Amino acid sequence: MEIRARAPGKIILAGEHAVVHGSSAVAAAIDLYTQSSLHLPPSGEDGAGVVEVDLTDSCLAFSWPCSRLLEALGETCRKAELQAPRPCSPEELAAIAKLVELHEIPEAKIWLSAGLSAFLYLYTSILGCRPGKVVVSSGLPMGAGLGSSAAFSVSLSGALLTAAGVVCAEGVVGGTEWQLLGKDHLELVNTWAFQGEKIIHGKPSGIDNAVSTFGSMIKFKKGELTNLKSGNPVKMLITDTRVGRNTKALVAGVSERASRHPDAMASVFHAVNTISEELSSIVELAATDEISMTSKEEKLAELMEMNQGLLQCMGVSHSSIETVLRSTLKYNLVSKLTGAGGGGCVLTLIPTLLSKLVLEKVTTELESHGFRCFKVEVGGQGLQTHRG
Repeated sequence: MEIRARAPGKIILAGEHAVVHGSSAVAAAIDLYTQSSLHLPPSGEDGAGVVEVDLTDSCLAFSWPCSRLLEALGETCRKAELQAPRPCSPEELAAIAKLVELHEIPEAKIWLSAGLSAFLYLYTSILGCRPGKVVVSSGLPMGAGLGSSAAFSVSLSGALLTAAGVVCAEGVVGGTEWQLLGKDHLELVNTWAFQGEKIIHGKPSGIDNAVSTFGSMIKFKKGELTNLKSGNPVKMLITDTRVGRNTKALVAGVSERASRHPDAMASVFHAVNTISEELSSIVELAATDEISMTSKEEKLAELMEMNQGLLQCMGVSHSSIETVLRSTLKYNLVSKLTGAGGGGCVLTLIPTLLSKLVLEKVTTELESHGFRCFKVEVGGQGLQTHRG
């Protein structure tokens, strides 16, 4: 039996950093996916065979004898309550870490350790020590602020819970083989994926896995999520600067600036909140002709431009981000960073009437700086599955 599940990455359209200080933010799914393919032998039993994971993008594969997993994790991987995922205890996490340490992970890819720990937790909690193989592939750049770890946790949880018979598809997406899950089943996948995210990140907000699970767009403020429905397709060019950044340090830097200049930064955060609220209203408007579509896109571009200026006020821009801004401005296109900043990825709004030739020129110029570019549609489907 093979079960496939794919989950999208995400972007922050408005409100990053300010959301930590009480402002609204808007996030959306993008049509770049991480896929988990689960292969189960027909008569797998606990304690026999191996559990494997093949990370195709990293050209690495790992496996653990089921007997070794049983020995290390004991009853924790025998009696899982699938409808109510339990947090991974410190003792279990320590045992899982030792299992991961059995493999010599290259120093350059040591960040994979947390992902492998999340994999072992989710696999053994949902399927016990049944032998199987998971193949993971992704169109998302790792560590670039596009929600790659959440897409991994969501796609893996979706495949495992489908195999366990706890969730099942309800409908077909656009006549393709990919199918959608019902709301209750998506909720369950999301709660499991959040446990995986906690292992990877420690204290995640839960926003990334929610967007990856449910898709579309959401507005979030102080832990409350509001689903948004885009009235028209929104297309973006995502530029990955390939510049790594320390998210915790950037968040801390904004907080330190706010403590030094409380009144000024309060005004900045208030302005960002206003932008997020207005942007969330605009994306839900339905434009019915070229004139109304152009007007809508111009308003979105202006809000993105203002948001970028405020992010610069917060001190989270970077020379690589400024290079993208200058390059796209030559073609009258508006860009803003997405996520933590300090490198990472930059969004550029692609107007509906923009010619392919201009888009090709922009992309070529950006890639000449060593950046990677992805053209995406914003606000699409969330988790999808296929049983074969």
